[in-house]
Amino acid sequence: MKKLKTILLQVLILTGVSTMAQEDLFGGQQIVSPEIHADDSVTFRFLAPNADSVRLTGDFLPTEKIKTPMGEMDAPIKADLTKGEKGVWSYTTKTLSPELYTYSFIVDGLKTIDPNNPFLIRDVASVTNILLVGDGQADLYRVNDVPHGTVAKRWYDSPGLKMDRRITIYTPPGYESSNEKYPVLYLLHGAGGDEEAWMELGRTSQIMDNLIAQGKAKPMIVVMPNGNVSQDAAPGLGSDGYFKPQFMAPQTMNGTYEANFMDIVKFTEDNYRVIADKAHRAIAGLSMGGFHSYHISRFYPNTFDYVGLFSAALMPREDASGTVYTDIDKGLKQQMENGYKLYWIGIGKTDFLYKANQEYRKKLDDMGMPYEYVETDGGHIWRNWRIYLSQFVPKLF
Repeated sequence: MKKLKTILLQVLILTGVSTMAQEDLFGGQQIVSPEIHADDSVTFRFLAPNADSVRLTGDFLPTEKIKTPMGEMDAPIKADLTKGEKGVWSYTTKTLSPELYTYSFIVDGLKTIDPNNPFLIRDVASVTNILLVGDGQADLYRVNDVPHGTVAKRWYDSPGLKMDRRITIYTPPGYESSNEKYPVLYLLHGAGGDEEAWMELGRTSQIMDNLIAQGKAKPMIVVMPNGNVSQDAAPGLGSDGYFKPQFMAPQTMNGTYEANFMDIVKFTEDNYRVIADKAHRAIAGLSMGGFHSYHISRFYPNTFDYVGLFSAALMPREDASGTVYTDIDKGLKQQMENGYKLYWIGIGKTDFLYKANQEYRKKLDDMGMPYEYVETDGGHIWRNWRIYLSQFVPKLF
């Protein structure tokens, strides 16, 4: 009898542990959030029976101007959820345009993620949930039933920076089974980003797979390095271990990265089947990455036939050093005289860098330096940068 009681007790304990494990696995909530409706409106839900207020913030909401250290910028307003039965709060949007969106909840003033949505992305030190709505442009961001490329996380030696550094490299569908040589796009992230940013936030592999499958882009290799010269890798993935990411890492825009960028080009051309000439090299980047693309392509004025500046920062910082930022106009003139196939500039109408980009356009106009220009709605946001990438890539090679 005692043995039977022991067995029953063990069963009860194991059952309890199993039940708790399952509750942990599913968040202990049977709530659908977000729920995407047939008309592409979305309902968000949050269980908080004891909360006094639950609010929602996301890049699908109307924006308002806020002051930041970088100047006045657009930020989404906060929408109030309505409390319903059993303490479930809810909010339904209007019909949303096709896009990849991010959002968070604010419960009694505390910002938090959606416990019913396990899909998250990190932008600098902020973690938010994501959802994908609709067709159209958003189809480029989906994993569709098309041939897929390969994404590798590699380490390369940078003699100039005196360290091994982590890099993300996309190779197109069929790369491993062919002997073909490919052109290369060097794709650079913004301040606070790293070698993960263009993949996680920019949906680069999905965009490339889909454009190539549609015949809108030529197969190419995409190299996405870490632009923070004080890091060997993204936070948590390098020798510094886990640390809070910061918006502007040391030495990030002082010329060191640009001066040593050819370490990245050399690694790529030594380790991948590439067409190693100017006509088959492109460089592009967003914000700080646009700054880097601008100065790298000018500092090495006979290296890249394609240049893309996405919401680019343009002027050197006060801590700039070395020779990279000397004789800027001379370098641009040399770049123009050497010739190139595409110089592409994209900026949002409400971007805090809009004025700086217009001033830079005037400089190019005065020099007689040809470029293509695209102006979109919105500000300094990933929604624009994904669009710019999908417009820029089909023009390459």
